[in-house]
Amino acid sequence: MLLSLVLHTYSMRYLLPSVVLLGTAPTYVLAWGVWRLLSAFLPARFYQALDDRLYCVYQSMVLFFFENYTGVQILLYGDLPKNKENIIYLANHQSTEFLCKECPKIHIHIDRIDKKDVPEEQEHMRRWLHERFEIKDKMLIEFYESPDPERRKRFPGKSVNSKLSIKKTLPSMLILSGLTAGMLMTDAGRKLYVNTWIYGTLLGCLWVTIKA
Repeated sequence: MLLSLVLHTYSMRYLLPSVVLLGTAPTYVLAWGVWRLLSAFLPARFYQALDDRLYCVYQSMVLFFFENYTGVQILLYGDLPKNKENIIYLANHQSTEFLCKECPKIHIHIDRIDKKDVPEEQEHMRRWLHERFEIKDKMLIEFYESPDPERRKRFPGKSVNSKLSIKKTLPSMLILSGLTAGMLMTDAGRKLYVNTWIYGTLLGCLWVTIKA
């Protein structure tokens, strides 16, 4: 009985990040929508600057739970940019799936490619992409099956532990959670929140259908 309770409590530890990540999604969508409308008549660079900042805020909240709830260690290899924090946002674009899994380490290889080295013609682009996938496959084979123990379970290049300090991720979680809680405290806010969930989901499904 006690063991079952302990196991149940342990499994519930992922409930908080799931609730917060999903619960603050309408807040993020509303903030983005308002900024999109306000910046309609402004130069594109103004919209893009704040859009990037909003995205980084949400991804910082994802990283807060990712790094403090999962215990996963992220190791980066290869041609690393100077601003390591921004590459972390890129690497964790879909990291919410790791919140419900046990995984000791995530190995990520990064290779920066100059724009001039990417072919523009469609036929050459397909060939180039095919070559990139061949490189990737060889790298994975080496990662898992290298006869040299020193090269197994690691990618080429110097590795860097990507863990960010809590002071860089906690503020985003507090900001989005606070805005969401404030919205839910009023009747108008709750209606806006629910409508964003409903219509945002419908529009999202419609958009995916059209793009497909």
